[in-house]
Amino acid sequence: MNRRYDIVMALRFFNTYSREIEEFEPRDTGERPIKVYTCGPTVYSRAHIGNFRAYIFEDLLQRHLELRGYKVYRVMNITDVDDKTIRGARETKVPLTEFTEQFKQEFFQDLDTLRINQADEFPCATDPRFIERMIEMIGTLITKGLAYQADDKSVYFRINKFPDYGKLAHFDLTQLRSTGRVKYDEYDKEHIGDFALWKAWDEEDGEVKWDSPWGAGRPGWHIECSAMSTVLLGDQIDIHCGGVDNIFPHHEAEIAQSEGVTGKKFVRYWLHCAHLLVDGQKMAKSLGNFYTVPDVLARGYTGRELRYALLRVHYRVPLNFTWEGMNEARESLARIDEWLARLREVAKQENVKNSTPNAQGPTTAFEDALNDDLNISAALGFLFESIRETNRAIDQNKMDAASASAWLDWWKRINTVLDLEAETDVDIPHEVTQLAQERANARREKNWKRSDELRERISALGWDVRDTKEGPKLTRPSSAG
Repeated sequence: MNRRYDIVMALRFFNTYSREIEEFEPRDTGERPIKVYTCGPTVYSRAHIGNFRAYIFEDLLQRHLELRGYKVYRVMNITDVDDKTIRGARETKVPLTEFTEQFKQEFFQDLDTLRINQADEFPCATDPRFIERMIEMIGTLITKGLAYQADDKSVYFRINKFPDYGKLAHFDLTQLRSTGRVKYDEYDKEHIGDFALWKAWDEEDGEVKWDSPWGAGRPGWHIECSAMSTVLLGDQIDIHCGGVDNIFPHHEAEIAQSEGVTGKKFVRYWLHCAHLLVDGQKMAKSLGNFYTVPDVLARGYTGRELRYALLRVHYRVPLNFTWEGMNEARESLARIDEWLARLREVAKQENVKNSTPNAQGPTTAFEDALNDDLNISAALGFLFESIRETNRAIDQNKMDAASASAWLDWWKRINTVLDLEAETDVDIPHEVTQLAQERANARREKNWKRSDELRERISALGWDVRDTKEGPKLTRPSSAG
């Protein structure tokens, strides 16, 4: 029996902490929003498409939670002081705030291009209220014996005093040799050790410093997120997201710091996004395969197409970015556009005599797939299966206006999650429509050479023409930001 799409299955996520699929149960079952913290950009350069793969996954998560009827309060931090940002400011000989501001603005531009909904809060680590909270938390950790000031005047967290350290990354500390202390923000398990909470000022920091009970210095990267999340979301949150590269040491340290201060379980569900590869390789400037959003747009693609390309693979599976994949994204969106146009034409009709009483309508399959750990690959598979079936019904004159309207309503619902619909306020220039008509005439006359020439002229004007059963369809991908 066909289930209607107002019935949905339980929502389940893969929790990195337990390494198991778990049914989602919010901490607060009342009217309070679900608290979500997502690791945002470190603004030492423009964010690359690998970063945005994670941000689109987090966007999908929030949109699906909201489709389910949950209220969501999401915080995405901006790291504007750390080893990388200070080094960048020093090398360019500009103040830290001026250096990071350009990349903050570019980040928000790219969010808009990719149709990523903005978080409720975008806290910056250098905000005085968060610096104050960091100092307060470090003081509490010292009082509890979980942190200490070393000979280098920096303050470090004692990892051997926190029994659960390593559980998120599934490290057995007894099997790892500690290197003592680690002052750098980023390191691997081979260099595990007490990590820096407060870094004593040195000459390389320049003007970047704050006063503290332990002398002038600056916060370590990890304490920044613990401070921002506890100030804005409280001691306990529902979901914490990030890339797999954040698991260790960053998120591991967040747990130790936050729970060391509060004595409460910090996060209920940890969700991590797999890496993005480019042509099967890790993205790196040295390999010439390092791309930002503007780099992709400069190749003639659109934000809508890049959103689809970064969205279509399950978040826990590595995504291999290729230009062939971008072309496939363009083709997939064209199929959706054409399908919607056909449905709208049928929905306008009032003649229902050719309808099929038992024609299959929308089901819960799309949402069921997303309920299963955000399985977007399966969800899109169902979407395109539905497109094939409904197109066949239209071709056979078995789709009535009511059925077409039902499918359009279903699309409107799922598109609140996907946000892939083409812009509708694009005016097609008269010259372009005239060329398209001439090309249609050439095709009817089987003048293929003339048809190809006209296609090239249309393309030169920034438009794509597709041949459908209803006639030529004009689209302008560059209009979809």
